[in-house]
Amino acid sequence: MPFYARLTYILVSGICLAYLAIIGKQILSPLIFSFLIAILLLPISNFLEVRCKFPRAMAAIICVILFIAAIVSVFYLLGSEISNLASDWPKLKEQLYISIANLQDWIENNFNINAAKQTRYINTQTGKLLNPNTAALGNTVLSISSILLFLVFTFLYTFFILIKRRLLVGFLINVFDDAHSQVVYDAIEQIKYIIKKYIVGLVMEMLIVALMTFLVFSILGIQYALLLGLLTGILNIIPYVGIFSALVLSMIITMATGTGAQVLWTAASLFGIHLIDSNILMPIVVGSKVKINALIVILGVVIGEMLWGISGMFLAIPVIAIAKIIFDRVEGLKPWGLLLGDEEIDNDSSNKVVLDLEKGK
Repeated sequence: MPFYARLTYILVSGICLAYLAIIGKQILSPLIFSFLIAILLLPISNFLEVRCKFPRAMAAIICVILFIAAIVSVFYLLGSEISNLASDWPKLKEQLYISIANLQDWIENNFNINAAKQTRYINTQTGKLLNPNTAALGNTVLSISSILLFLVFTFLYTFFILIKRRLLVGFLINVFDDAHSQVVYDAIEQIKYIIKKYIVGLVMEMLIVALMTFLVFSILGIQYALLLGLLTGILNIIPYVGIFSALVLSMIITMATGTGAQVLWTAASLFGIHLIDSNILMPIVVGSKVKINALIVILGVVIGEMLWGISGMFLAIPVIAIAKIIFDRVEGLKPWGLLLGDEEIDNDSSNKVVLDLEKGK
């Protein structure tokens, strides 16, 4: 087909997929999470079925219960730390105002910025933050109920995917021609391997980052070191954006509970932990055979947030990895797989063009 016809197909397909993703968010988001969790729990389910001779339904129930117990344990530990923070909130709020006032004086003395304007702006913003109205409270309640409903459907989907996994694989193989069955089966196996390795590595990375942050903050004498360590480990799952959010939260809490020097040490420590995580932990612990370049990761996170919010940011990398595996095995989609990846181009003519561009020709 001519280029304009192929471009039309690509644009129409992209628009249709984006539209389906938007209108199907309530179904697709928990469903994709369920597929990822099911792949993670699949070795445990197989062990219970083969070694322990459990029926498939019982093995699936046990796997889901174990996963729920792990999630509840993490949230219980996080909730207990947040409750301690909430009990000290009046004192922290007062200390935060004092720290902001000191910062205002420093800005006025060094940059000659009017303190009155600073005060009006800060009072407006902190008033909105610290004095939530009824509408905000109602939105919070709705958000909590939505999260609970999301989790319930995710666990239900996970249970049924574990039970009907052979049926789903058989459908995917039989929906294509027999000539393509081996390619489809190979893609399924590769997706299962990559996603399992990615999720396990991500959990290990989260635990290591949380432990490093907790130990460093404890050595620095920062209050709520355990809470900040847990938040940093959890938020670090979101590429690039997560560590920045953890940095802002840690600096705000440290500003309300510590000194200016501790705030600077907090920022420096998280920056160092991020460097260690990006250059050592990520390649060793999370590294997989599917390499995704950083530009695509950032674009994926941004587009995921635009489509599905926070859940889209979490799902961006696994979805891109799955797409790359499929693109690499379909003849007409291989250039897109090359675009998503981080591999060097082996084609001689392509290398010549790249070299000419780098030389400014």
